[in-house]
Amino acid sequence: MEESLPEKEAGLDASSDAPSAPVRPRQALPPKGSCWYCEKPLDSVKRFCGKACADSFDEEAEYTR
Repeated sequence: MEESLPEKEAGLDASSDAPSAPVRPRQALPPKGSCWYCEKPLDSVKRFCGKACADSFDEEAEYTR
């Protein structure tokens, strides 16, 4: 039956079931006023001081599962 659907519609159906990007552990962290990786002081919105610390946090989280 899927073959009878146009490719565009079939693609939309398949993508609606799968998340668009994997959920990273850092996305669940609340902002705390400092970088979660290096403890550098930050504003009350940011979680990490930069991409390097965010990536390092994700890498470390993978190894400590």
